[in-house]
Amino acid sequence: MDVLGNTPPPTTAIDACLSDGFHLDNGVKIGGGSGCLLVAGEAFGWRPWEASAGRRWNMVNKKGQWDAGDDAWGVLELVWPKPDLLILGLGPHTLPISPETRRYINSLGIRLDVQDTRNAAAQFNLLATERGVQEVAAALVPIGWKEPKG
Repeated sequence: MDVLGNTPPPTTAIDACLSDGFHLDNGVKIGGGSGCLLVAGEAFGWRPWEASAGRRWNMVNKKGQWDAGDDAWGVLELVWPKPDLLILGLGPHTLPISPETRRYINSLGIRLDVQDTRNAAAQFNLLATERGVQEVAAALVPIGWKEPKG
């Protein structure tokens, strides 16, 4: 039995994860190496590695944890009501999240689920269809993104 058979997917559903961006169900293409932040039925280009005044920093700290500064989450601070869950896709692999990043997102009243980008996109599509785009958000890094050397 298909209980979601007649439920249309959200327009911000991910159709394709590319090495340098994403294709959404509504025809929007996010490219140029940008990630995407999907919040409240809206799609935003997202480059957390450049979130602080255009300064580029490493996203993986010395402990091997993914660490985004507080500036990377600006849209989540502004949106109301806040989503219940943020699905974070970290590119081709899953990494642990730094305690500071997890604490900051949790301080906004948002739970966090971390996966590789392909699985995170699939989970967002399913949960946004089931629960609605007001309840579930996604922050996705392109699958071809690599930490800069040096």
